[in-house]
Amino acid sequence: MDSTFTNDIIIVGQQAWDTEIGSNCKNIALELSKTNRVLYVNSPLDRITLMRDKTDPKVQQRVKVIKGREDGLVEIKENLWNYYPDCMVESINWINNHSLFNFLNKINNRRFSSSIKKAIKRLDFKDYLLFNDSEMFKAFYLKDYLKPRLSMYYSRDYMVAFDYWKKHGEWVEPLIIAKSDLCFANSEYLADYCRQFNSKSYYVGQGCDIDDFKGAQKLPKPPDVRKLPTPVIGYVGALNSVRLDVTIIEHIARSFPEFTVLLVGPEDEGFQASKLHDINNVVFLGPKPVDELPNYINSFDVCINPQLLNPVTIGNYPRKVDEYLAVGKPTVVTATKTMESFKEHVYIAETKEDYVKLIMKALNDNTPKRIDARIAFASEHTWENSVKLMSEQICARLGK
Repeated sequence: MDSTFTNDIIIVGQQAWDTEIGSNCKNIALELSKTNRVLYVNSPLDRITLMRDKTDPKVQQRVKVIKGREDGLVEIKENLWNYYPDCMVESINWINNHSLFNFLNKINNRRFSSSIKKAIKRLDFKDYLLFNDSEMFKAFYLKDYLKPRLSMYYSRDYMVAFDYWKKHGEWVEPLIIAKSDLCFANSEYLADYCRQFNSKSYYVGQGCDIDDFKGAQKLPKPPDVRKLPTPVIGYVGALNSVRLDVTIIEHIARSFPEFTVLLVGPEDEGFQASKLHDINNVVFLGPKPVDELPNYINSFDVCINPQLLNPVTIGNYPRKVDEYLAVGKPTVVTATKTMESFKEHVYIAETKEDYVKLIMKALNDNTPKRIDARIAFASEHTWENSVKLMSEQICARLGK
């Protein structure tokens, strides 16, 4: 089936367009805008955020839109607009009673949808589709109020494992998944989760900005890495003690005292307080600019992703593994369902002892053929391919 399609698409979600961190939803919007008109709607300002962060420039901008001092509709590029809603919603997550929460959430959704309709009218969107990036609360009733031709729910994390979403999300998310026409997930684990409530749930993979990592093998080592003892075992990304297993990193460092364990990224309090800072061959470089990360990855002899296994991480798709492979690096990862599809190109560890054995195997078995195979495999994981899988299901549902 030809998956090319032209529609008006409204995208809502948790992450605003002006977020500093990487966003699946933004990448999806950019890809969709190549063949569709896309309206990317920021989440509406809520009252507690206004009270807590009223001096934040982003909050101030939203207040200006609400007061009519600035236009909330901004053209990003051809066929892609970003919209700042001209409404405020109430902060209701603290409410314990489900019925009261639902009543107030419906009011919030009505305000939000009324604002979106203004942008729809200005852009003259017709027969539009609605794509929801895991916004289970503020977008719960948008299908009812906006009446899209097709509604989609996108699952990219097991959101109800987080405290904020857990309270009401455990009963709200299954309902919004069930009422959506299609559900998409970036991991097999999350696709299975969605299928519990909606049989029209599909795994669509994950994209990676592969072009940013092509050619990294030709780059010189960064100055702060050149004098470090080799081999270098490295990790790039947020050092988050909820997502990463500090004990695995400690075990690796103590097992290879002559190696360098290099950690590139910002630390949370758990990492800052860890014993890793007392180990001589563990080096923390802190956060680095995004455009320098391929250079740091290239300086590693072996990459690791020592993921903790818990409800927060069990269903995630670690994009950094694609980034490691795109540079051709041997990579040792913690065993998860997502990593099963990577098994031909990564070394999968069940225990901290496995990490030590597999790091040695990775160092001794790093042939040009394996390097090329890793790069080729990572090159398949593009946003173009991910959106193509979505568009095939959309076209089938629309009868195109």
